[in-house]
Amino acid sequence: MDVTDRIATEQVARPRRVERLELGQPTSDGAGVKLLRVLTQPLQRRLDPFLMLDNFRSDDPDDWIAGFPDHPHRGFETVTYMIAGRMRHRDSAGNEGLLEGGGVQWMTAGRGVIHSELPEQSEGLMEGFQLWLNLPASDKMRAPWYRDFKADELPSFTAPGGVRVVAIAGRSHGIEGAVTREGTEPLYLDLALPEGARFEQAMPPGRNAFVYVYRGELDIEGTRVGSGRMAVLSNAPGSDGVALRATGPARALLIAGRPLGEPIAQYGPFVMNTVEELHQAVADFQAGRLA
Repeated sequence: MDVTDRIATEQVARPRRVERLELGQPTSDGAGVKLLRVLTQPLQRRLDPFLMLDNFRSDDPDDWIAGFPDHPHRGFETVTYMIAGRMRHRDSAGNEGLLEGGGVQWMTAGRGVIHSELPEQSEGLMEGFQLWLNLPASDKMRAPWYRDFKADELPSFTAPGGVRVVAIAGRSHGIEGAVTREGTEPLYLDLALPEGARFEQAMPPGRNAFVYVYRGELDIEGTRVGSGRMAVLSNAPGSDGVALRATGPARALLIAGRPLGEPIAQYGPFVMNTVEELHQAVADFQAGRLA
């Protein structure tokens, strides 16, 4: 859904700098899907409210064909963004959908859901991302929620300099993304930058933010960020946004959110605030009480 005719120009006078660079860690999940874990558990407090970011990309079916069979979640949201390939979602709340290239699946696990994500292809490229977004304590036991967005349902626009922006969540250049959340106020943008292009995004200094480059290279206030690296952005007082420049054609995710400042207790697919709540989540799953 192209909304270029409605954009408002954003200017950043005091852009954030890169606090540090992180290199994704190769791992596997589900039934053996090979992926790069970009946001790992040690970064959860620094990048609150975000818990995890995985990047999967392979044209070898052995790396992804088994997919993610039935598994539970409680206490957070998952955002799956497909660049290429097809994945079928089914869950215990009765939802089903086919996630295709350019589309997004947003699922709020809340008090609990069991779901599967299985490839609907046997060859070709499978590429995408899954982001875990924490829920405030007051929402962790809310009812599950699910929504599929096809590529043409996501707001997109061309910013000054020819930067193509897909607005998955939050507000950018006057455009509202597909999803908004009052508690965490996430911003989730996919950026396609031509060589030499500059992109500016206004942002309050209290938001935690990072950039993940998955094609090419960006310059962020003098720091080169290559493909497969995540730049954790500083929260310097007085900063008013982010400015990115492409040294060549590049693709990147810009993600930011309002920190919850609450305790994080995680055991695998359950993310609560206390160990006691984790014990209850496991007991509920074992007793068949999730969703």
